[in-house]
Amino acid sequence: MAARTKTTKDRPSYRCTECGWQTAKWLGRCPECQAWGTIEEYGSPAVRTTTPGRVTSSALPIGQVDGRQATARSTGVPELDRVLGGGIVPGAVVLLAGEPGVGKSTLLLDVAAKAAGDEHRTLYVTGEESASQVRLRADRIGAIHDHLYLAAETDLAAVLGHLDAVKPSLLILDSVQTVASPEIDGAPGGMAQVREVAGALIRASKERGMSTLLVGHVTKDGAIAGPRLLEHLVDVVLHFEGDRHARLRLVRGVKNRYGATDEVGCFELHDEGITGLADPSGLFLTRRDEPVPGTCLTVTLEGRRPLVAEVQALTVDSQIPSPRRTTSGLETSRVSMMLAVLEQRGRISALGKRDIYSATVGGVKLSEPAADLAVALALASAAIDTPLPKNLVAIGEVGLAGEVRRVTGVQRRLTEAHRLGFTHALVPGDPGKVPPGMKVLEVADIGDALRVLPRSRRREAPREEEDRR
Repeated sequence: MAARTKTTKDRPSYRCTECGWQTAKWLGRCPECQAWGTIEEYGSPAVRTTTPGRVTSSALPIGQVDGRQATARSTGVPELDRVLGGGIVPGAVVLLAGEPGVGKSTLLLDVAAKAAGDEHRTLYVTGEESASQVRLRADRIGAIHDHLYLAAETDLAAVLGHLDAVKPSLLILDSVQTVASPEIDGAPGGMAQVREVAGALIRASKERGMSTLLVGHVTKDGAIAGPRLLEHLVDVVLHFEGDRHARLRLVRGVKNRYGATDEVGCFELHDEGITGLADPSGLFLTRRDEPVPGTCLTVTLEGRRPLVAEVQALTVDSQIPSPRRTTSGLETSRVSMMLAVLEQRGRISALGKRDIYSATVGGVKLSEPAADLAVALALASAAIDTPLPKNLVAIGEVGLAGEVRRVTGVQRRLTEAHRLGFTHALVPGDPGKVPPGMKVLEVADIGDALRVLPRSRRREAPREEEDRR
């Protein structure tokens, strides 16, 4: 008898877990979404018909649904509540991701202790450390509470068993990549395991009305590790940002089903733990009695929050044919643009053959175009070795034609600068309502802005075209 030919339905198929692209053979990289290691084998699904089943609860007009069950509860950390939209909602699942060492575990352990109470138990499950190691950190930051329960588990079934035993109002899992289910093949942290663990905890949170905080790892590119489905399943996605060499930490909302995503929480990491900063502007300023050449202040917006930051620049004679261009906290491309604008539109040609160093104070990163005017003035001040007037802030985007463009939130920025004691500001035209007692100078281009520097000390080299003449 001849052997039966293998039909198309019997052949294995492969599908990308990220975008759903299908192929007949395995590939290391998906040609559709360019993701690596996402092609998995799956069998041909049998055609099934789902019959109507018994509903768990009757459908109601939306006006009759009780919304009080979804009232947000404070986590005890005001800066985190700001990002979450007032607090954490019962049954909500929050994913907090960040680089190693940025302070995720420290923040969540502090949240676990402050959110615990007589009527609200907190369960902190760690899969990366032992219980004694977490206890040492809790003693250091003062995160000890009678209703805070601690468990070290890496098995999903054991975690679900702890939920039945403790019955917490808040679950914190550190981290979702370290927990695995024995019913799913693959190592902990794999895409199938992460999907299964997250799905089980999300179901448990919705059924129990329990809030859940999941810690997520990030890849070397800064993206959240695991399948993109994880970000779709959870209710809130937060990114914990900050330079490990600086004190400032930012919690930024990326997705929030219960509030806005343009809020930012500011924290300061120190030896005793992590504390929220209701007024973090002092971290980005250098207090001086007299102004120094090469410094300029600006007001940046982090979400809705205005922050006063200081830009510093230094220019020295270069000892090499190709002058150095070094930046810290600023985008190198925008600094290069400001140098070109100053040379071409501002008639300052002493920058082309000099080493130029530019940085921000306190580790803050200025990426929005509103800091262009402050960067340009700091570079010009350093080039002519003349300080800007005291108590001056500069706000505005600078174009390649030298024009100073309007930016969003000028009134909010001026109000913050006035609150901190600044009396003068350079802004684009039509700034709106100005705080009383603050002198605002509207500038149309970079030439108008450079007039705040004394002309007598401006070192401008003649142009090549002028030399030919």
